[in-house]
This record gives sequence, C-alpha cells and structure tokens, in this order.
Amino acid sequence: MSKISLKIVVAGRTYPLNVNEGEEKKVIKAADDINKSIKLLQDNYAVKDMQDLLAMTALQLATKTSSISQNVEADYSEIEESLENLLKEIGN
Repeated sequence: MSKISLKIVVAGRTYPLNVNEGEEKKVIKAADDINKSIKLLQDNYAVKDMQDLLAMTALQLATKTSSISQNVEADYSEIEESLENLLKEIGN
C-alpha cells in the first residue's frame, strides 16, 4: 500500500505525516477530534497551558477508547509515541 503525505494541525502546530493510502480521512478526523476536545476544555476551564490541555485531551480520548473496547486489548504504542513527540515539541 502506498503512503500519502499529510500536514495535520494539532493544538495549533502543523505536523507532517506519512499515512497509508485510505487512512487519511481517519487521521484527519482524529486530529479534528483532538482539536475540538482542546477547544472545549479551553472554553470550559481556566486552563491555558497547551501541554495541560493535550494531557487532559489524551486522558479523555484514552478513557473513551478503553470504554468502547473493554474486552479488546489494544496496542497504544503508536499513540503513546505520537503523544510523546507532541509533548517534546511543545516543551521546546
């Protein structure tokens, strides 16, 4: 399967990604969901620090995902790696 190059904006930062053909809609939707969650947290809480907002969003999405697939063991290594990279970028 061929790769497609995308530029995804998460938390106001642009990230270049290479994704498998056919997965671009899923990746774009995931980025949109993350950005919507961050916006919702910003609007409802006095949290301004983007790292805190990303951590809170990651926690919400992980909780949501785990409740959907309670009986299915998921591999979160890619998600964890992506979040670690985002946190490193924000920390700079």
